[in-house]
Amino acid sequence: MNGAVTPLRVGLSTTTIEPALTGGRFDGIGVFTRALLDHLPGAGVDVVPFSFAPPGGLQRLSAGRALPLSFPVATLGDMLLPSGAYLDVSRTLTSAGAAPLDLFHATDYRIVRMDCPVVATLHDALPISHPQWCNPKWRRLKNWLQIRAARKAQHVIASSHYSVRELVEFFGIDERKISVLYHGVRAEWFDVPAPQARDATLAQYGLQAGYYLFVGTLQPRKNVERLLDAYLSLPPVLRAARQLVIVGAPGWRSAELIQRLKAARERGENVVWLDSLTDNHQLRHLYAGAGAFVFPSLHEGFGLPLLEAFASGVPVACAHATSLPEVAQGAALEFDPLSVGDIAAAMTTLARDEGARARLIAGGRIRALEMTWDEAARRTAAVYRQVLAA
Repeated sequence: MNGAVTPLRVGLSTTTIEPALTGGRFDGIGVFTRALLDHLPGAGVDVVPFSFAPPGGLQRLSAGRALPLSFPVATLGDMLLPSGAYLDVSRTLTSAGAAPLDLFHATDYRIVRMDCPVVATLHDALPISHPQWCNPKWRRLKNWLQIRAARKAQHVIASSHYSVRELVEFFGIDERKISVLYHGVRAEWFDVPAPQARDATLAQYGLQAGYYLFVGTLQPRKNVERLLDAYLSLPPVLRAARQLVIVGAPGWRSAELIQRLKAARERGENVVWLDSLTDNHQLRHLYAGAGAFVFPSLHEGFGLPLLEAFASGVPVACAHATSLPEVAQGAALEFDPLSVGDIAAAMTTLARDEGARARLIAGGRIRALEMTWDEAARRTAAVYRQVLAA
């Protein structure tokens, strides 16, 4: 006996990282999925990527092999067929001469019954807990389907203890079936980018090092409107010295915010909106060039940008809302996200208080080192084994 652990063969849902479906832009779930795909093999897991293809779109898949049915068809089958019906993934593999799966991990809400145990990562219950922040189109049907889907998993992984409370309250999931596994940050985020490469990226976008940075999709819950108000309320000398740089694609109900950003720019305000950045190297350069990272989000299941900023050596200010204090663990300057004055005060502190900046940078670095994707992968593999042993 050498104590070796038998490798697990796990199917991983990769729909959220299909280039043809995402346009090359990964949201938090996409970053999470890509990280598991890359790091689970180092935790003793043989990963088999699978993706739900859009109707007639099998040829568009490149991250994973196609599941036997599209998600809408599989969901309809779940609703209409007897409870013993399931998606036969093993037949797809064995017909190609491959071994069947021990388990399947759904990385988002696309959960259906399968011929093996299913573990699902559910990041939050936002569409149900805060429907005002989500697109109303088909909202009731989508929420109903999501609740049904969540209950099909043998085990659920949540990214924070805050999310557990939401999943229990709004999805009705048994808390005993939920494990909390924090997300992580890649090792390269700790490396200082070459100054020449960083400066080239900043010059490309007309940026001067030392700016306030925000990263996230433009949508109501991200609270960028109040961030803009807070910045515009700062003294003119501070605004002249530090740009406000907002990196994020337009999302639902962002038209008014976009007009405000453009109007501020036209008035000569030091505001920059980068709406189409998809290169991860350039994103690292933008973090490295920032003087402060400000994250005023009203609701997060985790909040990956906090870790990215921590690892990049940037002092962080964030909302004291939902999961963010849990993730930051004192390494960020917290503020009331509903108070423009409180946000502005935090921005002023990050610009002018060198002692506070030094403490936040050191604390953030330590916090990021505690939360790597290698550690997240090891803990995820342990949950797989726990489920299979039950």
